[in-house]
This record gives sequence, C-alpha cells and structure tokens, in this order.
Amino acid sequence: MERFRFAPSPTGPLHIGGLRTALFNYLFAKKNKGKVILRIEDTDKNRYVEGSEKHIIESLKWLNINFDEGPKIGGKYGPYRQSERTDLYKKYVEKLIKEGRAYYAFDTNEDLINERRKEEEKGSVFFYGQHNRLSLKNSLSLTESKVSNLIKNKVPHVIRLLISTDKNILCNDLLRGNINFDSTVLEDKILIKSDGIPTYHFANVVDDHLMRISTVVRGEEWLSSLPIHFLIYDAFNWTPPNFLHLPLILNPKGKGKLSKRDGDRYGFPVFGINWNKNLSQNNGFKEAGFAPISLINYLSQLGGSFKNHEEIHSFNDFIEAFDVKKISKGGSKFDYEKAKWINSKYIQNINVKDLLSFSNSQTKQKLESLYPHKINDIYKLVKDRMVLFSDDEKILSFLISSPTNYPIEIYEKIRLENAVEEITSAINIINKVPISSFKDSLMHYVKERNIKLGNFMKSLRFALVGDLTGPDLFDIINILDKKECIKRFNNYIEFLKGLS
Repeated sequence: MERFRFAPSPTGPLHIGGLRTALFNYLFAKKNKGKVILRIEDTDKNRYVEGSEKHIIESLKWLNINFDEGPKIGGKYGPYRQSERTDLYKKYVEKLIKEGRAYYAFDTNEDLINERRKEEEKGSVFFYGQHNRLSLKNSLSLTESKVSNLIKNKVPHVIRLLISTDKNILCNDLLRGNINFDSTVLEDKILIKSDGIPTYHFANVVDDHLMRISTVVRGEEWLSSLPIHFLIYDAFNWTPPNFLHLPLILNPKGKGKLSKRDGDRYGFPVFGINWNKNLSQNNGFKEAGFAPISLINYLSQLGGSFKNHEEIHSFNDFIEAFDVKKISKGGSKFDYEKAKWINSKYIQNINVKDLLSFSNSQTKQKLESLYPHKINDIYKLVKDRMVLFSDDEKILSFLISSPTNYPIEIYEKIRLENAVEEITSAINIINKVPISSFKDSLMHYVKERNIKLGNFMKSLRFALVGDLTGPDLFDIINILDKKECIKRFNNYIEFLKGLS
C-alpha cells in the first residue's frame, strides 16, 4: 500500500503553496490507489498560532481533499498530532544515544554566542559539528560521570545527531535524481530541544517511518534538509521513503517565493479560505469567488502539466493524468488573471442551479427577496459575464436599487437632443402594452420617427441601470417589470431637467 502524508505546522494560515502540496500528495496517492494521511506537526510551541489548525483543516475540506487518516479521522498509526507523540520520540532518541549515534550537549546560549563571536572575528561562520564538538560542552568531550551528574541535576541540555566525518551522503529525489551532499559542511542538528520537545527533523523522520510513509511530497524549501533526514534514517538503520520536492510558487514578478505580502501588494488572495475575517479585503479564494475545482485546475499547472488547461477538468481527471515526469523542476510564477480566467470558464459551463449554490453573497439574498420567482432568470442573464462568484454584486446591484446619481461623463457620450421627449415616449408605450410587447412597440416607434436606434437604446439603458454595460436591455426590462421601469424613467427625466 502506497502511503503519503501532508504534514502542515499550525503556525499560521494555510498558504496556497501548502494547498498545492496537499493536492499533489492527494493526486499521487490516489493515482497509486494508496492512502493519504494528515499529520499536524505542532512541536514548535513558540510559533503556534491559535486557530491555524482549524483553518488548515477547513481549507483542505473546502478544496475537497479528503484524508484517509488524521486528527478526528483516526487510524491505526495515530495519534496524528506530534504534540501527542512525545513519549515515542523520547524512546527513539534514547536508542540513538545508546548506540552512539546521538549525544547530549550542555552548552548554554551564552557559550554558543561566544563561539559565534570567535568565528566571526576569524571571518568564518560557526556551526556545531565534527570540527569543534570535542572542544564544546557535551557528552563526547565530558567524562561519563560528569554527564551523569549534569543530567541528574537537570542541567538544561539538548540532544544532537552525531554526523560522521568525511562522509558522502547520496540522496535521491524523484524529480531531480541523485544528489550528493558532503557531511563535513553539515551541523550536528538538534534532535531534542532543551524543553524535551523534538525538532522538526527528528519528529518528521520518526513519524514518517512509524506511519509507513512510502513517498514524501513536500516543498523545494526542504531540499536542504534532505541529507540530515537521510542521516537520521541511517542512524536507525531504516530505509528512507521516496522523496519529491515540488518547485516553488513564485510571486507574479518571478522573483522570490509567493508570500502574503505579494497578495496584499497586488490585491489577490493567497489562502484557500479567509484567514482574518476582520480584514476588508478577502484573502481567501473561496470568499473571492472561486470554485474549488477551478482552483484545483489552476494549482495543477503550478509545477505540473497534467491536462490541457484550456478546459475544466474534474478531480478524477487529474488523478488519472498525474505523472511525476510531468512535474517541472523550475518554479512557476503565480498568475491571478489566469486563475480567474479558469474560474470564468467553469462558471460559463455550469447550470444556474449550481451557480446559485456557490453564490452566498448579500446581493443574491436581496435579489431572492425582491424577485423570488425570477432569480434563475436573473443569474442566467449574467452567468457568461461573471469571472468570480462574487461578481454578482457589481453586475446585479442595479436590480436592487435604482440609479440615484447618473455619471455626467457617461451622459455626455449619449447626449440626445430630444432626450426628455424620447424617454417620455418610452413611458407612454410601456404604459399601453404588456411588458412582453414593449420591445416590438418601441422598435415600431423608433422606425416610424427615424430615430437613431443605438443612442436611443443607450439612453434607455442609462436611465434604467445608470451605466452602458450589462445584460440585454429588454431582458432587464422584463425583470424590473413595468412599475419599476416607469419609476426609473421618471427619475432620469428629472435628472435631465436638472441639467437644463
């Protein structure tokens, strides 16, 4: 059984890069008829952010990434929060110490600061390893009785990995092939911190082994940690899983990793769902008006090319098409306009019922109360004009309230010499005929008086909507109905008279 895991840390909201990593884990697992596990790596208490675990889980749920094992789901390899597995880590680190693959280090912060200062004065960088460990305060340089007394007296200490000298570390990445690392430039990484809590490196390896993870799919930023992880596997004499490090999602300029600051700067979301609901700007794709499958279609091309992105594909399509060979090695620039284009294609291809199910805007709620029997017709009119589900607010606001301020700059484009007279004629016509016959009667009136149809239609639209864009004019009239149309025409006449 192929087993994959997504292992986020609850140190903040789930970024789009994390969503992409979770998605690729899911696609890879399901392509191989395997299982995908959610593990919460919450050992770093100093960086823990209240509410972030909930945000992570709800973001993944919104994207329809469903796990086979994890917190609240269960499974035989749990618990699935690292904070609940501390006894396990203690057991395994004691094994490494006993076998001489790890050691106690009693250096204080002041000791380490002094050592760094010495190295800086020599123009070099301090790191704790094979070239200096015997001159520092640890169980390799101290007598056994001294070490026992320090531990007995509960003197603060960490546990470090003992890295062998002059060792070539051969690692493999499914995307990049074999990668060689030189052990002489590696620090003896801390495995257990002074508070007894494991570091990411140690807990990560122990959990992946115990949970029988067969392939680790994670971001490229962890590639530099690969030799340390291989050395920990080697220290336990465990076979490491396969590794796949996904390329970075770059900011729109292609210079550096995409960050929340980029979203703030350029005005686009960077999280699956809103993180801070008090912010005026939506920072979640859901609240911005995206469908989950639209975001999946977009994310699958950020670092991969599994399908023709001129079309909208289902989740199962991407599972079937997933192929490691189609993942690029280089980073991909985030393109919000492309993401929106994909979402617009999705909206155009769904039915009105599905469109209404996605839209939960206040605009939709108001329209349902004002036009309870016309809501389907209303959204059918604008479906092809919508890019985001949230676009209904700006496209359909004219149906909620009549125009009060007519922009002069737009009026100047359609100035009609006999505007009051023509709008009054439109009122007379709509009063005399059923709303369904208004178009034919109006066309007859225009032809009979040799009126320029284009400008006249613009004038009518401007009177009803307050703008020159939008759905078909006569469809708008049918929705507004006779009484509301007459009211708006009269308002426009008052506006015209005020200009004279």
